[in-house]
Amino acid sequence: MVGLSAVEVKGLVKNFGDFQAVRDVSFSVKEGEIFGLIGPNGAGKTTTMRMMATLLQISGGSINIFGKDVVKDTDDVRRIISYLPEEAGAYKNLTGRRYLEFIGRFFADGDEVHKMVDRGIEISDLADRIDDKVDSYSKGMTRRLLVGRALMFKPRLAILDELTSGLDVISAQQIRRIVKNIARDGTTIIVSSHNMLEVELICDRLALINDGKVVETGGPADLKKKYDAANIEDVFVKVVG
Repeated sequence: MVGLSAVEVKGLVKNFGDFQAVRDVSFSVKEGEIFGLIGPNGAGKTTTMRMMATLLQISGGSINIFGKDVVKDTDDVRRIISYLPEEAGAYKNLTGRRYLEFIGRFFADGDEVHKMVDRGIEISDLADRIDDKVDSYSKGMTRRLLVGRALMFKPRLAILDELTSGLDVISAQQIRRIVKNIARDGTTIIVSSHNMLEVELICDRLALINDGKVVETGGPADLKKKYDAANIEDVFVKVVG
């Protein structure tokens, strides 16, 4: 159920020396929503997400997550969010189950770890392969394990960068199904992608980013209607072109 504000990004700026990667970005995300940051490679999506995940220092503006400022309340924010980078990996010499157990011990102990791992296994949906070593997994299976790892402790906000980058159609569909199910359970989710057609399939609302700036926001259906476009990719081209 989509509810009150979960994330408020206002006037966000990130400078790397003389280069400004993010320029006055503002958007809001509602609780329980799947929100997409979409745009071409190099648009500023990952930089924005890393600032939200408290991994990059903010040069200007603010980010507020469930009433917590990411600069002033960094530790509190880290307790309620999960961040999955595009190039995340898992320990290849561990089985999928052992990997989830290893990560789970950072968040809980005793029976709570077992409950968390069981949830991660359910989310990953790897069946008997959960007890095989990670180095035997396909890229799609590894990504499902990592999504399970990111979501098994029930974060209030999950930040998932380039959710299905490089995956085949079947693996991408499985990951999208997982994300939709988790959102229905109440986790707020922010995903990024340069694949605009894909994100259109799962997002309640979108922010279109180009050259470090938000150029448009709205629901997929509303944006397509506004720009008389067949899909979000066409919307983007009309907005920036």
